[in-house]
Amino acid sequence: MIDLLDPTNVITSMFNSKKYDDMYNYCKNLLEKIPNDMVALQNISLSLIYLKKYEESIIYCDKVLEIKNSDTYALKNKIYALENLKQYEQVLKLCKQILSTNSKDVWALNSMGLSLNELNRHQEALEYYEKSLEIDLDDVTALMNKAISLSHLGNYKDAIEFYDKAQTIDSSLKEASIVKSQLFEKLGMKDDAFLAAQGVLNKEMEKIKTDAKENKCSVFHQFCEDEYEKYDSK
Repeated sequence: MIDLLDPTNVITSMFNSKKYDDMYNYCKNLLEKIPNDMVALQNISLSLIYLKKYEESIIYCDKVLEIKNSDTYALKNKIYALENLKQYEQVLKLCKQILSTNSKDVWALNSMGLSLNELNRHQEALEYYEKSLEIDLDDVTALMNKAISLSHLGNYKDAIEFYDKAQTIDSSLKEASIVKSQLFEKLGMKDDAFLAAQGVLNKEMEKIKTDAKENKCSVFHQFCEDEYEKYDSK
């Protein structure tokens, strides 16, 4: 039987209900009774992040870290707050701290890469996305951000491939379609740019272009014909 009065359950219920003000006040009351209550300290910092009070959130993260300097939960909350404050150099330090104890923390690897991107250190960022992908080939965050880094470095063809991989895993990534289209435009590949904008994956593009050539029509016309046939068959 679930103890509804247990602080962890109360906080979880408030968080799931998005009652961040209530969550903050509840944790504040707990801390008035027990100033070093780790559950209250960790969750008051989380509530403040969702309330967009990032500087105040960091104060409570630091209180946790004074008690346990390697607390991953507090470190990650602090990183999130610092990212929102655009203090990327500080983020790098904290990511390195997490990675010093767990070199395979994918979250920290991706956060490291994101901050390096924000600091225009795209070549360095690639190293961390590659480490993430060594752990999980289907890490969409790493795939998307590796594509961004490659694009910034002018490596458009490889960037397109990584956007396409991300899109293959998660078809809802509309951003991938848009950016792929823009990169094909930069490469002067107008037919591919059109198809990418429609959400067509790279492996499907070749068949459409081949069919258009055989049918002696434009890629646009071929795509429309294919879509009509799909619609008509339903």
